[in-house]
Amino acid sequence: MTRVHVIGGGLAGCEAAWQLARRGVAVRLYEMRPARGTEAHRSDRLAELVCSNSFRSASPDAAVGLLKEEMRRLGSLILQAAESARVPAGTALAVDRDGFSAEVTRSIEAEPSIEVVREEVTSLERFADELVIVASGPLTSPALYDELRRLFGRDHLYFYDAISPIVTADSIDRAVAFRASRYGKGGDDYLNCPLSRDEYRRFVDELLRAEKVPTREFERCLYFEGCMPIEEMARRGRETLAFGPMRPVGLVDPHTGERPYAVVQLRQDDRAGTLYSLVGFQTKMTYPEQRRVLPLIPGLAAAEFVRLGSLHRNTFIHSPSLLEPTLELRRQPTMFFAGQLVGVEGYVESAASGLLAGVNAARRLRGRAAVAPPPTTALGSLLAYVSDRARGDFQPMNASYGLFAPIAGRLRGKDKRAALGARAAGELSAWIVGEGVLAPSADPRRQAQS
Repeated sequence: MTRVHVIGGGLAGCEAAWQLARRGVAVRLYEMRPARGTEAHRSDRLAELVCSNSFRSASPDAAVGLLKEEMRRLGSLILQAAESARVPAGTALAVDRDGFSAEVTRSIEAEPSIEVVREEVTSLERFADELVIVASGPLTSPALYDELRRLFGRDHLYFYDAISPIVTADSIDRAVAFRASRYGKGGDDYLNCPLSRDEYRRFVDELLRAEKVPTREFERCLYFEGCMPIEEMARRGRETLAFGPMRPVGLVDPHTGERPYAVVQLRQDDRAGTLYSLVGFQTKMTYPEQRRVLPLIPGLAAAEFVRLGSLHRNTFIHSPSLLEPTLELRRQPTMFFAGQLVGVEGYVESAASGLLAGVNAARRLRGRAAVAPPPTTALGSLLAYVSDRARGDFQPMNASYGLFAPIAGRLRGKDKRAALGARAAGELSAWIVGEGVLAPSADPRRQAQS
């Protein structure tokens, strides 16, 4: 074996390929677009973001913020590209989606150790004697999906993921919408469309009445709780949205001097500030119904929608019964899996799993054992979750402090998270040094300073 094959040019696949190349390993990266498209992708660029443009919180007070810092210390390409394409989003890391994917594509294609092959992989048997990382993503093609079913001898689990609409900035009524972040955190990076009680209830009524994209007969309708369509939330109770994505806490409408009954937040979606996405507004309403219902939101009466919401099926394998925490297939250590396919949820989590798969494939190629970070770290705790053999009811998971092993003492809230973060940083440092996982090109001074 002289090279590693990586299937999938998304966040996980690109991160895995980059880590391999940094370690002097030749990589063949397979991406089926543009020869074969998906229900959600719109371009042939690598690492295209099809849902939100946000990588979520950049604060270590949040587990995903800590995970980002761990990835930086390990030399993540995805985070480098995200920082280069960053747009204002308060305490979150949000990006110009086109600029981000263009930067990842440029970096991958400029790397001499990586060969990008624009081809759909439909069989894994061709890699039987070689190292392979399967990172085909939640939109795995039907042919490869069938191959995975054959390989594992059981049906895959799956859930539905929904995409939020995007509007042009100049079509938002600024006489209604106002700039602010909840509790003033992060400045005034968000636009807020306030709703009165009557406006909110009318919106919910029309949302529930709207025609939805039907579920196909052979598919069960399972949603990931962190990406629930707004109409599904509304079905749980008329006030659910007002306590969820439309919660008005920490906001005061400068036009009235009062807190709105509910609010729709819009987040900048490109570097130029010409596009805004509706935060938390994933939907499976039909396109005509979206054009009828969404303009009921104050400030969006004349909104120009450059992308409407949509719904697609996301595929993931039952990782607890299949994978080690190192992301190796238990019965075939030459095969790794990474990305949302393994049941991690979110851009950052997907890229982080690709990072470790790349590190471990390089180690295997050189006859070394694969490794996993301690479960006291953000990445290690997430991988421990997806590989826990005792887990029966398995659903996708974001990075969460709830996955960390308990810490001594009776700490709560911010103090507890700070202690968990400090412990994670220390144990990650010891793991990096002890296992020698940094690429030769990584700066050891940064590691020492961390």
